[in-house]
Amino acid sequence: MAHDAALEAYYNEAASWDADRRAEAARSVRWARRVAGVGWLCAFASTVALMLLMPLKRVDPFVVRVDNTTGIVDVVPAYSGGADPGEAVSRYLLTHYVVVCERFNFSTAESDYEECGAYHTAQRNAAWYALWNPSNPASPLNVYRDGTTVRARITSVSFFRRANGVTDLAQVRYLKAQRRAGAQQEQVSHWIATIQYAYGEPSREPRSRAWNPLGFKVLDFRSEPEVATEASSPGAAAMPVAGAAGIAP
Repeated sequence: MAHDAALEAYYNEAASWDADRRAEAARSVRWARRVAGVGWLCAFASTVALMLLMPLKRVDPFVVRVDNTTGIVDVVPAYSGGADPGEAVSRYLLTHYVVVCERFNFSTAESDYEECGAYHTAQRNAAWYALWNPSNPASPLNVYRDGTTVRARITSVSFFRRANGVTDLAQVRYLKAQRRAGAQQEQVSHWIATIQYAYGEPSREPRSRAWNPLGFKVLDFRSEPEVATEASSPGAAAMPVAGAAGIAP
């Protein structure tokens, strides 16, 4: 009996040792699962954080200036938009906008379309796209598909102040010279455009920023014939091709 009791005690001790080994293995598995879960949670949180930070990533261009006399190097402050740079600059931008957007030449039509879009707000760009859409019968691509060319020359730019003191309206008077394919003379007509404009933050897209570095935006554009004119007669003087600022090539 003593021998059986000693053997039984040995078996019980061996069983307890094996139970301890199994319990330790189970604890190790639980800790491994917890650590793996925390790792996956950290990875998921990092991915979400990167996704939220992606819209904040941007590239800010800058200009480094070197003084030719002293050799001092400094960074030219970037124009952040919002401020009116002055009537002279606004006059130039209005002139340039009307000349580019009111002319038509099939060889430069695509470039002119994109350049005008750089001066538009989203709402104005939607109207601009609808006008140039080939499915629109009034699209310049359809109206002048026979090879007709149109150029514009500015005659005057006038600024207006609203009752609240805001100066965001201008009237641009200009001439449109239309030459049909194979014709020698141009048909000249007088037009007047009422433009509402503003200055905002310049585009961060390099191509648009190159065209419009000051953030000049056309909010509304309405053009109509100023007077009823007849086509230029063969003996009449045609609109000069060069010699005045703002003439389309």
